[in-house]
Amino acid sequence: MLTTKQWLGVAFLVAGVGYGIWLNMQPEPTLETDSRWSTIPYLDANAVADGKALYQRYCAACHGASLEGQPNWRERDSAGYLPAPPHDQSGHTWHHDDKQLFTIVKEGLQAIAGADYRTNMRAFGQQMNDDQIWSVLAYIKSTWPQKIIEAHNRFSQE
Repeated sequence: MLTTKQWLGVAFLVAGVGYGIWLNMQPEPTLETDSRWSTIPYLDANAVADGKALYQRYCAACHGASLEGQPNWRERDSAGYLPAPPHDQSGHTWHHDDKQLFTIVKEGLQAIAGADYRTNMRAFGQQMNDDQIWSVLAYIKSTWPQKIIEAHNRFSQE
């Protein structure tokens, strides 16, 4: 016969195994289910600072050190590719909601535009984790005028 301590040990073991099984059955957090992904953290000074450094490392070569984009960004080149657009208020970045922007950076533009869309925008999900991607977006958004931020927020809430 088991002692009380032994029964407690068995009970804790069963509970621990059950909890482990339950955790493994939970779906991975996604853009739609993880609440921390509800909006770009553009008011978080740490996220913005981290995002600025990451932007300079991964994005500035194409989109410009000052988010200005490449010249003639609305005109396709001879191969059918558009130059990198600006991320400042003059571009169209702010016309995309938070989830689209996140997906574009993580998976590449073709993830939302279709596999046959001609683009030089590659996926950065292998170079940056999700928090880092949100930080890059926070930096970009933090540079927009309040009027643009408010318009972008409306897109993201629809």
